[in-house]
Amino acid sequence: MSAGEAILSTIKEIIQTALISLAIFFFVYIFLVQPHRVKGDSMMPNFLDGELLLTEKVSYRVTKPERGDVIVFRAPDRNVDFIKRVVGVPQDIIKIEDGNVIVNGEKLNEPYETQKTQGSEEISLGNEEYFVLGDNRNASSDSRSFGPIKKDTIKGKVWLVYWPFMDTSSSNGLRIISGVNYGVSDTFYDR
Repeated sequence: MSAGEAILSTIKEIIQTALISLAIFFFVYIFLVQPHRVKGDSMMPNFLDGELLLTEKVSYRVTKPERGDVIVFRAPDRNVDFIKRVVGVPQDIIKIEDGNVIVNGEKLNEPYETQKTQGSEEISLGNEEYFVLGDNRNASSDSRSFGPIKKDTIKGKVWLVYWPFMDTSSSNGLRIISGVNYGVSDTFYDR
């Protein structure tokens, strides 16, 4: 094999490797996981401004979001993604009263929440509707302002915070995210 053929063969292998790598990247990005950056303070103290996280996109293709899940969804009337916590699932009756969130007549125990929930409203969720709130209620644009979100706007479930890697004064570091069990029946009609 001549030097020219060897160089051409090497370039061909590099191009093939690059194309296969791109195909794998796009498959993972489109169907499995997507990176997101936390912007703002609406999820403090659990998610901090600037943290990078992975949103997994597979589970909600076969299951439904559950109360306590932290999700990423397309914001209503805006081309931007929001990160919020699911507090109401389809058919729930959500009431915000005296600083508390009440779901199907039961006060929601929110161990991650450090503030009272502002506002006063009651809403019955329809099929495929979810009520979402930021963990930092006083700095959050959420279902109290734009109403319930539809399931088809949900991009996925927050799965992993991967940056910053180390626990510092400005970040909780690398961690896997799990939902919260509120101990509230799934719907008003289950009781």
